[in-house]
Amino acid sequence: MSLILAIDQGTTSTRALLFDAGGAVRGVAQEELRQSFPAPGWVEHDPEEIWRATVEVCRGAAAAAGVGADAVAGVGITNQRETVVLWERATGKPLHPAIVWQDRRTADRCERLRADGHEQRVRARTGLLLDPYFSATKLAWMLDELPGARAAAARGELCAGTIDSFLLWRLTGGAVHATDASNASRTMLFDLRRQDWDPELLALFDIPAELLPEVRDNAADFGAATADLLGAPLPVAGMAGDQQAATFGQACFQPGMLKSTYGTGCFALLNTGDALLESRNRLLGTVAWRLDGRPTYALEGSVFSAGSTVQWLRDGLGLVADAAETEALAAAADPAQRVHLVPAFTGLGAPWWDPHARGAILGLTREAGRAEIARAALEAVAWQTRDLVDAMVADGADMPSALRVDGGMVANDWLMQFLADALDRPVERPAVTETTALGAAALAGLQLGLHGSLDDLADGWRSGRRFEPGMPAEEREQRFDGWRQAVERVRSGR
Repeated sequence: MSLILAIDQGTTSTRALLFDAGGAVRGVAQEELRQSFPAPGWVEHDPEEIWRATVEVCRGAAAAAGVGADAVAGVGITNQRETVVLWERATGKPLHPAIVWQDRRTADRCERLRADGHEQRVRARTGLLLDPYFSATKLAWMLDELPGARAAAARGELCAGTIDSFLLWRLTGGAVHATDASNASRTMLFDLRRQDWDPELLALFDIPAELLPEVRDNAADFGAATADLLGAPLPVAGMAGDQQAATFGQACFQPGMLKSTYGTGCFALLNTGDALLESRNRLLGTVAWRLDGRPTYALEGSVFSAGSTVQWLRDGLGLVADAAETEALAAAADPAQRVHLVPAFTGLGAPWWDPHARGAILGLTREAGRAEIARAALEAVAWQTRDLVDAMVADGADMPSALRVDGGMVANDWLMQFLADALDRPVERPAVTETTALGAAALAGLQLGLHGSLDDLADGWRSGRRFEPGMPAEEREQRFDGWRQAVERVRSGR
């Protein structure tokens, strides 16, 4: 019983991986996840599809490893954050599709709350900005818009939570309604200092406390997955939002260490230890993880479109048949063409936080073609990362000595080199790139005694490849200035 089953429920796929005690992957299974867009700016998932896929990939990972439940010590869960589900307590049936973190339907509500002077209180308590990105206004929308939902909530008949809570409820057969401190910190309802749901914010968003899960440490007893998952009950022992799990999996345990994950979006987290920084540059304060009741905090910058930009090149424009083609295209592009693609498909995230901005391709000439557009899409990922790092430094953080990276896009060597050039800092790609799932497994391993300490986990981290910056400073700054001008062109009101 030395394997940990990690469930990685993301925005575009649901995956399960089996890790051994050394962090090696012994089995993996994955299913793509459909998104629906019922109105402009709206993004939804089917919770039942997520649940079915979760069960199937767990069984698929075990089959790929050739093991049964007797080889699995426990389960760790990591998940797309902020996405919220509302379901019946008695049956577990969702009342509405899950509203995804990318969804912007509550932008007007956030603006009204901001105009009424509530943002400073929200920021002081939660570390977050008043933005539709977070869970609170999504949940309030469901309670307001679904017939009978508020009355049912008042009768104690409903549960609500982020994807981790929904999966835990289903895994435990409805026995446990809980979440972890990292996911709770992304709801806009959680007091980071008190480490509990905030009564004043619950009242502000008109959300009954009875709906919400109990908040536990990231390595904790979350109950047991029932025997019908793999054939025997399995303890659920670790849970974290995907970006915090990736930070943990990257062994960024010391203050000042920085990681950035490149999946659907781009998320950079800087470990700030026991200090909760209040950003002056519209970054977010968040819980990195909580162990033994003690929170470790982080400063986070969130970019909405990274991998989804390449996905748009493939599915929306038909410029590539496969995302991997962008590497060769970018390498073949004419570097003299200064094309900029600003992927504000669902607004701009940090440090701009402009939900009404929309995407654009700027700087086109007659000589520009698909290669230059593909390069611009990849460059946008790097420049958005630089925006985040610059904001962190402006908030008083030291410029990190290196950036640890993970996520599906880091397989693109051209992008990793350009990222090092854009930041003028080395970029380190780990030997094990499945860091989000690895972080969930490591948390579960801590709880189950398979890992002795954070030092043990840090000793096990290995670099796979290090990319050194090489772009001349003058060229780097000229290109970055072009990017900033392009961003200004798409910001609302500009």
